[in-house]
Amino acid sequence: MTGKVYLVGAGPGDPSLITVRAVELIKKADVVLYDRLVSKKILAMIPKRAESIYVGRAVGDDTTHQNSTNELMVKYAQQKKSVVRLKGGDPIIFGRGGEEAEFLKSFNVKYEIIPGITSGIGSATYAGIPLTHRQFASSVVFVTGHEDPEKKTDVVKWKKLAKSVDTIVIMMGLSRIEVISRKLIEGGMDKNMPVAVIQNGTTSKQKMLKGTISNIANKIKRNKIKPPTNIIIGRVVDLSDIIEWKK
Repeated sequence: MTGKVYLVGAGPGDPSLITVRAVELIKKADVVLYDRLVSKKILAMIPKRAESIYVGRAVGDDTTHQNSTNELMVKYAQQKKSVVRLKGGDPIIFGRGGEEAEFLKSFNVKYEIIPGITSGIGSATYAGIPLTHRQFASSVVFVTGHEDPEKKTDVVKWKKLAKSVDTIVIMMGLSRIEVISRKLIEGGMDKNMPVAVIQNGTTSKQKMLKGTISNIANKIKRNKIKPPTNIIIGRVVDLSDIIEWKK
């Protein structure tokens, strides 16, 4: 008999966007393993009696840290503890939640997955960008701009995406935006396609930079935009001029 691991989404940054279920589990946890982008206000919900362990990783860090995170989840579960694996955004949208669930399953550890608002949706909403719109966008795709470094070639077919979807949301793609932009243009995307880069989405530090697919890379450099960011490409970006509400 083991304890249970909860793979919990903490939401996109604004602590008020965390789910009721997530708060309930945090307050009952024996152990919380948390990521880099989890709000300090959310971390303050962790009870003093609980063990709180940082297991976050920044882009460029050694990927082997995931092995130790997996081992910690199993270790504490086998001690019959309630373990909250707390992740920014949603656990299974580019959050490795699926991989962690597979690992737990292989050790017969019970688990539950609690959805969270992914930053790709939250940051767009707070910037007044509707990812779908009856007039401008009937399709949207979420794409990682930073694939597993162990892959020998990119899996994302950027050139094919250029004309096959109305709105593209790129997560963790800031460092590769110049390459991505070039591939999208080569795939037939209009050079004047609107682009928004949202930094620190949904937080008090949120900042939006807009441009086109042909000039956004240079604008990012000039404005010294840093992660965490989400990049949104599509006609819907222009709607922020009308409906942006979070200043």
